[in-house]
Amino acid sequence: MTGAEPASGLPGDPDGYQRLWTPHRMVYIKGENKPESAAAEVCPFCRVGGLDDAEALIVHRGRLAFVVLNLYPYAPGHLLICPNRHIADWTEATPEERAEIGELTATAMTVLRAVSGPGGFNLGVNQGSVAGAGIAAHLHQHVVPRWLGDANFLPVVGQTKAIPQLLGETRAVLADAWNRH
Repeated sequence: MTGAEPASGLPGDPDGYQRLWTPHRMVYIKGENKPESAAAEVCPFCRVGGLDDAEALIVHRGRLAFVVLNLYPYAPGHLLICPNRHIADWTEATPEERAEIGELTATAMTVLRAVSGPGGFNLGVNQGSVAGAGIAAHLHQHVVPRWLGDANFLPVVGQTKAIPQLLGETRAVLADAWNRH
């Protein structure tokens, strides 16, 4: 079999590509953990505030904001920095909240460099659903560590990311390192 023929007895049109099935991603595609609307008053970021840090994947709690692992990461160690208050827009944040989000972003970069040695970072805030915010109702800053060559064939061809460590393990390593910085 060259890979172009379907396996005996299985449906499918041969196209020369093997498939890497990722059924766990379907919950994200279907909107699990997303608020019903961008105006929703209750959201996943608000809910995690009342949970145990390990259960919620919270790496660090500041005075006005917290750092949490992304449940659907673009890369290992993908962190989100969220204000404690349920606000949707950067312009709604107080100067103190913006300052703490910035400080937590800098510390997140320092900790990630110490723990996993990324070559760079993507930092960003997607404002509104049309701009790519998966949870537009609650402001959050992305801190995505990047490594040379991490843009391999999987995301380009397979539309899949290979994450080599469980989220709970990543959270424990980052939380421990955070306390040392």
